[in-house]
Amino acid sequence: MDFYMAMRDLSQANGSLDTMEAKPQGSASLAAIISAFVPTWVTGVLFIAIFVVVRRWYPNIYSPRTFVGNVPEKDRTPSAGRSYFNWVHTMRKVPDKFILYHQSLDAYLYLRFLRTIIFICFVGCCLTWPILMPVNATGGGSSTELDRIGIGNVKNKDHFYAHAVIAWVFFAFVMFTVARERLWLIGLRQAWTLSKPVAKRLSSRTVLFLSAPRDALDEGNMHRYFGESALSIWPAAKVEALDSLVSSRKSKVEQLEAAEMALIRRAYREGRKRTKRGLSQDGHSSYDTLPDSVKKTIRPRHKPSASPLTEKVDTIEWLRDKIKEDEVKIEDARKAYEIGETNGAAAVFVEFTTCAEAQRACQQVASSNLLALGPRYTNVSPNEVIWNNLTIAPARRISEEGTALAIVIATIVLWSIPSGLIGLISNIGYLADTYEWLSFLKNLPTPVIGLLSGLIPPLATSWLSKMVPNIFRYIFKSAGSPTNTAAELQVQKWYYIFQVIQVFLVTAVFSGAAAVAKELMKRVQDPTSIPELLATQLPKASNFYLTYFIVQGTTSAADNLLNYSDLLTYLFYDYFFDKTPRQKFNRYTSMKGIAWGKLFPKFANFAIIAIAYSCIAPLVLGFAAVGLALYYFSYRYNLLFVIQPKIDTKGQAYTLALQHLLTGVYIAELSLVGIFSLRKATGPLIMIAILFVGTVLYNALMNKYLAPLEHFLPSDLATSAERDDETAPLLSSAEEGQAHTSSRIQRLGQQAHVPETVAQRILDPIARFFEPQVFASYQAMRSWLQDGGSLDAEGIPEYTEEQLQKAYVNPVLTAATPLIWIAKDPIGVSKNEISENEQHGLKASDQGAWLDEKGRLKWSSQEFDEIPIWKQSVTY
Repeated sequence: MDFYMAMRDLSQANGSLDTMEAKPQGSASLAAIISAFVPTWVTGVLFIAIFVVVRRWYPNIYSPRTFVGNVPEKDRTPSAGRSYFNWVHTMRKVPDKFILYHQSLDAYLYLRFLRTIIFICFVGCCLTWPILMPVNATGGGSSTELDRIGIGNVKNKDHFYAHAVIAWVFFAFVMFTVARERLWLIGLRQAWTLSKPVAKRLSSRTVLFLSAPRDALDEGNMHRYFGESALSIWPAAKVEALDSLVSSRKSKVEQLEAAEMALIRRAYREGRKRTKRGLSQDGHSSYDTLPDSVKKTIRPRHKPSASPLTEKVDTIEWLRDKIKEDEVKIEDARKAYEIGETNGAAAVFVEFTTCAEAQRACQQVASSNLLALGPRYTNVSPNEVIWNNLTIAPARRISEEGTALAIVIATIVLWSIPSGLIGLISNIGYLADTYEWLSFLKNLPTPVIGLLSGLIPPLATSWLSKMVPNIFRYIFKSAGSPTNTAAELQVQKWYYIFQVIQVFLVTAVFSGAAAVAKELMKRVQDPTSIPELLATQLPKASNFYLTYFIVQGTTSAADNLLNYSDLLTYLFYDYFFDKTPRQKFNRYTSMKGIAWGKLFPKFANFAIIAIAYSCIAPLVLGFAAVGLALYYFSYRYNLLFVIQPKIDTKGQAYTLALQHLLTGVYIAELSLVGIFSLRKATGPLIMIAILFVGTVLYNALMNKYLAPLEHFLPSDLATSAERDDETAPLLSSAEEGQAHTSSRIQRLGQQAHVPETVAQRILDPIARFFEPQVFASYQAMRSWLQDGGSLDAEGIPEYTEEQLQKAYVNPVLTAATPLIWIAKDPIGVSKNEISENEQHGLKASDQGAWLDEKGRLKWSSQEFDEIPIWKQSVTY
């Protein structure tokens, strides 16, 4: 998206921003495509070459999933070593299914989404290139070069029947693929959720109820509100003051560690100086032998307030006292904590006996009060809860959600203004000629003018575009989203709209901010003219997308592998800012996450653009397929070696992305309606109009019948799964036989006596694709999951009593004072500081970190068991 919007700026800078004629209208030449391809290909190859070299030097950036201790050993990606190309062997041998078992459901589905849209583009090429390209080339128009194989070259109305027929075939295929994937996902989610390792998780048996009345927070009323199957509850009420105190204490502990490390480094330097001067005993210095005056001089000091009259105090002693003061305040606040009248500004987590009971509770109405105990969420992990958003009153939550949507919609609508201004600024000559007070721009040196017009606008646009998902995420989190997952799904929904409107339609159709306002006013008055607008403008922008997909597929995918921004950030902070063992540890083990709300819409928009141009400029499909394939390779590497997803939507993000693909079908159909209408091609126009109505009906019916299964787990299925014998096979012999015999395609192959090898290689894949009701059923997906061999009893979580008690309790109510972790040093400063901290009642340790002979901070990056602040994460 970033390069896309930057390219839009540059194209706007070369022409008027106020007219629809700003779009390039010349013919696309193969030489122009090659001229764009060669430098981007060279850049991509250079990025990959650098990646291959530096990958060995910084494994914590490029392959942390193979060795870092905070990834459980069973979930680490197998790696034979750190040679230059051993990762290629791993990529070739390890299947995508490994990611499903050892990462998350969303990570696997993201790769499947990329494969699905690549498959759609490939099939589109197979359908459109052999038929539509020759039809367009012989259409009787005067277009030249690559434009000759576009629909703009067709003058003979009878030729449009070919486009109408291909549109029926290809768009029907896209709709079937989307429906097939949604059915497959339903079966997979059911099998995944009901597999023993997942179903036995605490989060699978727990439901979060928002807007809980005061009585529902009492354990004595648990069965009254939530039924006999409720096991335990965790109420969540307001703890704002306590939250502030705990945050303050944590901050002071980190400041104390920094002050302690400053003292240790200074003392060590003084000790080395004294050793060199021969002032130490036996050639060795110790902290105890340093003069008291030196000890006093090297201790960190600061002013507690900004007042000039305030005297400096000993930083370490001051922080110790402040931490103890915070501890007293925290304990007093916890003792005084009680849940009063909430007026609905509370929430409650309820654990049920089984996953099936939790699903029933999530689907039923728990209270006669209109706003009470809703909305409800299941499969919520404690680490994804936004605790402050649980205690929002129902009326306030509704108003905040409405405000958030209004701000997001305004952002989408008005985003063309800053983008248009950047495009305007890039045209320095136009500004200098139009506005007299800017005439001084003409006198600027040529390199400065080139910088302002060529480099800064794309960088500014890229920076602006990167902000959009973060802005949306901040808005939804501030507006009361109870979990990070809920906020991320909202980001995905609205960022998809932003992508389609601002990244696709505004660029391809309106060509600028001023044109957007002007054209929207015209189209609102006459909505029937929208197909004509699409028909007029979309073909003009087709050549832009050829270059766009080339650049995205080569440089951006290669940049995704090199990931130089994360590398430079790590090196910068590690060298200049990370001065304590905790900071070093956190930086080293902080694995890269992935934002589903940003990535799914971005690549859904890729597919939407390709589908929209499938019958207008078929060449776009091929370029899109290649670009997406390169992206798939780069993300597959990252998910195997680098990324640790922080959010798991349990497949909901994939469901939304599949639904979003149909936007491309709608845009394509409306464009063809407009083109056939303008060319007076009545027969093809009627065919596409019927197809459009059929698409609307298909979409409505699919959502009506599939949505309940996509949002909820069927109670009868959950109950029957839990009644199954623990040792029974996932599919009985009868069920396996039934699955195969119920496949009509396979049965026809048997009746036709098709050779077994042909049946396995050709008929079986065809049957699996065209018969999802058989091969994507719950039973079939259970068998498919078990084929991997990783969903076994060893993965069933077991919880201690303490873990269960604290699972869904706000951490501010239970968090202890963090241990003070400092580094061991050769002259014994750390031992002295640990003793003094413990005298103040503060736990401290120098285990797992030390200063080397040159005074550089080191820590046990290979032995996490030695790290005093590290704890094995619990899968809830």
